[in-house]
Amino acid sequence: MGVLVVTEIDIRYILVVRLSSIGDIVLTTPLLGELRRRFPHARIDYCTKAPFMPLLASNPALSSVCTPESIPSAAYDLVVDLQNNARSRAMVKGLKAGRACRYRKRNWKKLLLVRFKANLYGQEYRSVVERYGAALGGLMGPVDAPCSLHPSADDHAFAAAAAGGGAPVLAICFGANHFTKRYPAQSFAAVIAAAAARLPLRVILLGGKEDIPEAEKIMAALPDSIRNQVCQMAGSATLMQSAALLAASDLVLCNDTGLMHMASAFGRKLFVIFGSSVREFGFLPWRTPYELFEVKGLDCRPCSHIGRSSCPKGHFRCMREIPAERIAARVVETLSHHGA
Repeated sequence: MGVLVVTEIDIRYILVVRLSSIGDIVLTTPLLGELRRRFPHARIDYCTKAPFMPLLASNPALSSVCTPESIPSAAYDLVVDLQNNARSRAMVKGLKAGRACRYRKRNWKKLLLVRFKANLYGQEYRSVVERYGAALGGLMGPVDAPCSLHPSADDHAFAAAAAGGGAPVLAICFGANHFTKRYPAQSFAAVIAAAAARLPLRVILLGGKEDIPEAEKIMAALPDSIRNQVCQMAGSATLMQSAALLAASDLVLCNDTGLMHMASAFGRKLFVIFGSSVREFGFLPWRTPYELFEVKGLDCRPCSHIGRSSCPKGHFRCMREIPAERIAARVVETLSHHGA
């Protein structure tokens, strides 16, 4: 199918809608760059919930960032609904929009994979970024740009002070909204201890205020001799300070979480841990090098497409059987080569 011919005169006002959450919003930024290149003179607004506005506030592709309560009153030639839930559909319906495009979530495929382990995704991986681009139909070509975040100079100065100098920096994004997406705190501590015993290392723990209890478990499980090499920043850094800390890191170890996608915006090498998550859902890192750690062959994976508050089987093998020693060995090997 060819690209539909649309002139800049046709598209002068664009609204992009993605209300939440961190990772999903970051994964929309490649599309924003492509929209700006396709329509260089258009006004492009972005609507999201207030806590996520900092992710977009300095994005050069955007003209403004608003919340659902403060959408500009202009009539839009194009509205791109990348949320596609009841709230966003109702909101878009109330706007003056010449054309509305929506992201197709294909939840029925997820349901079949979770409940019946029927995989209709095929062998070829397709990122959510590509699916976002497909929402625009023939308005433009494929989306190929990387993710994009823009911390301020103050954010970068904050990160530089926290990262220190000399030793390689390992950022660990240990949190996740759901239990089945979280590698155990004791296992993260084992990775840190094994890696720090073989390599001079600066470790930064990143997360939100809700992740502080898990961070405390990691810190408590560490040997006293290496605890001073670990900087616990969960709950202490803003969203964009966390972005700058990821940019200042040499390697990022992470669960399937929004911070993983934030790190991808800076081209960092990622070590990604998948428990209940699977690649078919489309949330592997975009346009950045990564290694995936997972337990293959478990007939209970995936148990959910978003994660669960506990393992429905009670054994949590999808996380417990990922050896901390193997991750630590790869951390040491990767950072040793990085400093060579």
